[in-house]
Amino acid sequence: MGATYDFAGWATKNNIKCSDGRTIMKDAFKDNDGAKVPLIWNHMHDSAENVLGHALLENRDEGVYAYCYLNDSDNAELARRLVKHGDIKALSIYANKLKQHGGDVLHGAIREVSLVLAGANDGAYIDTVLTHSIYGDENGAYIYNDATSENDIELSHSDEEYDEDYEEYDEEYEEYDEDDEPLYDPEDEGDYEDEEFEHSDDDDNALEHSESDRTVGDVLKTFNDEQKLVMEAIVGQAVEEALNGKGEKEMKHNVFDQDTHEEAFLSHNDIEAIFADAKQNGSLKEAAEYFMHSVTNDDNTVQEYGIANIDYLFPDYKKVNNEPDFISREMDWVKIVINGVHHTPFSRIKSVHADITMDEARAKGYIKGNEKKEEVFSLLRRTTDPQTVYKKQKLDRDDIIDITDFNVVAWIKAEMRLMLDEEIARAILVGDGRLPDDPDKINETHVRPIYKDADLYSVKKKVTFAAGASDEDKAKALIKFIKKARKDYKGSGNPTLFTTEDVLTDMLLIEDTTGRLIYDSVDKLKTALRVKDIVPVPVMEGVTREVDSEELQLLGLFVNLQDYNVGADKGGEVNMFDDFDIDFNQYKYLIETRISGALTKPFSALVFECAKAQG
Repeated sequence: MGATYDFAGWATKNNIKCSDGRTIMKDAFKDNDGAKVPLIWNHMHDSAENVLGHALLENRDEGVYAYCYLNDSDNAELARRLVKHGDIKALSIYANKLKQHGGDVLHGAIREVSLVLAGANDGAYIDTVLTHSIYGDENGAYIYNDATSENDIELSHSDEEYDEDYEEYDEEYEEYDEDDEPLYDPEDEGDYEDEEFEHSDDDDNALEHSESDRTVGDVLKTFNDEQKLVMEAIVGQAVEEALNGKGEKEMKHNVFDQDTHEEAFLSHNDIEAIFADAKQNGSLKEAAEYFMHSVTNDDNTVQEYGIANIDYLFPDYKKVNNEPDFISREMDWVKIVINGVHHTPFSRIKSVHADITMDEARAKGYIKGNEKKEEVFSLLRRTTDPQTVYKKQKLDRDDIIDITDFNVVAWIKAEMRLMLDEEIARAILVGDGRLPDDPDKINETHVRPIYKDADLYSVKKKVTFAAGASDEDKAKALIKFIKKARKDYKGSGNPTLFTTEDVLTDMLLIEDTTGRLIYDSVDKLKTALRVKDIVPVPVMEGVTREVDSEELQLLGLFVNLQDYNVGADKGGEVNMFDDFDIDFNQYKYLIETRISGALTKPFSALVFECAKAQG
């Protein structure tokens, strides 16, 4: 490096654990070996006058050594005196482009060396700085090395002209030298004799530990008006650079997480909060350390902790229920239908009826001497054959083994039974809704829907509403119509009204002339309609049929399900079958039943419908 440098010393040392847990590793800055970087006063970038010279860097096994060359500026001359007198004994570097593994800093780029009043601790530490630098980088680190001996930073005067200059300085101030040592002229050096730069053993110790021992109030008391103005200007400049500066963002690398993390910035409000907190609590260091860990992210959210991606430590999400819930239609009506029908242990159903409603079947009066006439009535017969209704599913054996949270096989079987029951209940009430040529259709001659059964069994009742009638008017008309049609019901006992949720709601919302609900409960409505129960059925929504080129919409079914027979031979009941396919390593499941279904009593159901345009 030659012998013309003004002083030299360790800019940073390796293998020193920092206060935030990070450690600079050997050769972390080896790419800066031989590099020439600016020499700055206290990392101030607000004025070119703060550039004191430059430093040549040398990477060594112990760390990075700096050979410092001061320029001819007034500030550099002042720095030269401070270093010679021993008032300044600490160097600092600014580095960015940091890469680290855990807490170990593996690589970085030194951008400047700076003379500073004191290091932050006895060793070296990295404190990530979130302001824009003159190099355009948004993020970097100030790495301080606190001198621990006089040899850490030393003044070298190998150049004769350089020594002569200092001899001239000694002569210039000799008249003030009472102890054979040069003193500084306050008039020539301005405010140099402020308490900030006075040097003694006690003051030296105070300088090195001021961040932990001195309060903000203590420091501010040492400032004169000019120095306070300078401090305000520096803070303002730093805020302006932070708000307006642009540059590439630094990457932080971790072998366990290869994602790129969004960086944070320190806002003007944060700077004001640091000083406010320091004034209240008496420590600038503690306030700064807290706010450096309470930063504002790019999305304007505040992160008040020092762990990036702390959500990685949160517990895993847990299911409320082990088994997934089924998203299905309301199923309460299904059990009512399945449990309400009449069951027989045979599937081939034959119904025989004798029609005795004709006049020929009536009893006759007798007049002596006349011939008695025989009663005449006709027999009616209907047969219904069974059909198989099934549901099939399969699961890979690997999936069954891998799903450990719940019994997936039992869960699948429960779904199969649920949907089979719904399909049978739907077929009994209104049919499965599939087209006649659909191969999956449940044939309506095997499971006869009440809605579409022959008029002998299901009496069709068409409701007509007045033009422009409101929903309430329609509900009132339907209630009256059902009450009057009750006389045509010839089924067993008290029937049940199966309807839609909309129709039921409209009935319950009917008001009297004072605005009070007439039927404020379902029980009151049941009493009015003379039915055992009112059951809303989701699958009845929008069900229509065409009669004489007119589309009619279903409003309700009036029936006692004991008059509907479901038959199944032995073995034709609901059964579940399991099978294993060796070739495809799959389990296959089949649930099926073979049943017939039909109304067995004439005029046992009433079907209420209206023109779709009026519905």
